[in-house]
This record gives sequence, C-alpha cells and structure tokens, in this order.
Amino acid sequence: MNGRGKRPTGAVLAERLFGIAGYRVRDAALIERALTHSSVRGRGEGDYERLEFLGDRVLGLLVADCLLKRFPAATEGELALRLNALVSREACAEIAEESGLTELIRADIGLKALQGRKARNVRADVVEAMIAAIYLDGGLEGVRPFIEKYWTKRMNAREEAPREAKTALQEWAVTRDGAVPAYTIEERSGPDHDPLFTVSVSVPGLEPTSGQGGSRRKAEQAAAEALLVREGVWPAQVKETA
Repeated sequence: MNGRGKRPTGAVLAERLFGIAGYRVRDAALIERALTHSSVRGRGEGDYERLEFLGDRVLGLLVADCLLKRFPAATEGELALRLNALVSREACAEIAEESGLTELIRADIGLKALQGRKARNVRADVVEAMIAAIYLDGGLEGVRPFIEKYWTKRMNAREEAPREAKTALQEWAVTRDGAVPAYTIEERSGPDHDPLFTVSVSVPGLEPTSGQGGSRRKAEQAAAEALLVREGVWPAQVKETA
C-alpha cells in the first residue's frame, strides 16, 4: 500500500484503472474515494466504506449471474457454495494483489506494515469499493469486464478442483440457516493398528448421515460427503480430498 506522494492521480490514475478493470471511470474523485482508507479521512477527504457496502452487493449479483449461466444444471446449494468462495475476503484480496490495485491504495503509513487478516481485509475492501465506483459511473455493464477478467478463471478452477467435504458442508449449512454441522463418533472397532471409525453428522432440520474411515477425520469426511450428496449439493461422483 503506497503513501500519499507515490500514487498516480487524475487522468493517469483513470488510465491505470482502465488497464486493471477494463473500464475508464470518468469521475476521478470517485476513483480516489474508492482507493482511500479511513486512516486519511481526517484530512477532509471521503473514504471507501460506503462504496465497499455497495460494491459487495454488485459483486455478488454479477458473480451469481455468471454462475447461473455457467452451471445450468447446478443445484441452489452448489451455486451458493461456489458464490461464497468467489466473493470471499480471501478471493477479493487475491484479486487486489493480482490486478495491482494494492499499489494504489491510499492510507496512512502505519497501514503499509499491516500483515495477515487486517491487510487482507483492506485489500478486499478496496476491490469491492472499486466495483461500486465503476458501477456508479457505468452501471452493471461497466463492471462486467472486471468480473470476467478476474473471476471467470476462478470459476473454472473451482469447476476442476475437488472439494473438501467438511468445509463444503459447513459453508452450505451456514448459508442455509446459519447452523454448524455436528459430528459424533458412533463406533470405533478393529485393532489399534487398523481401526475403523463410524461417525455421524447432523445439521438442524435434516436427517443425519454417517460415514466410515480408518481415522476420525476420514470418517467425518465420508459422513459430510454423504449428506452433501443426499441433499443434492454435490453430484454422487464428487469425492473429497484427503
């Protein structure tokens, strides 16, 4: 994240953004605000917080629209899982780095040293704020090139990569009604060198499912996968990764 004296402004900044997002915002002040952290708000300038609120909704709408078109046979549950991952803080922060938006963030010098979750959140916020700025200037069609450039390949990656069943089940359950899956060891059999665990998983409002494996983790994964398949979130051929 750069300091005040090192950032492009005006037409130069608009051109940089065009290279990143594929849209030339006409209102330079709007771009400035989308890149400004609240740490410099005391200098009499607006920050990105309100834009971030709007951009989060615009991003969700456009990604959901893309998912519906790309996966016409996917269930609502599968679409929700994909959407949650694609609009997550982690995904947005990655895109801030990949696109070069991180270099344009306007913040006090103390923020340049941020690491971990705080740094990730600032970067994610700026991506959402910039989406809002483009939307306000050019509508949904103005934002689409940015979405297509950075999110489409992530949709492709998620299509090809197998999912980890416990993580997928937790994401789906939380999206469904805010619940968290509960796992119970029903049985442990076999010798110590070759045990067999039977584990059940329950989600409020649904019948539990069970799974078996040579470790508690593997049995939990099998139980989670069984529930996802039964509820139509995963097709029957999906397998979890170890």
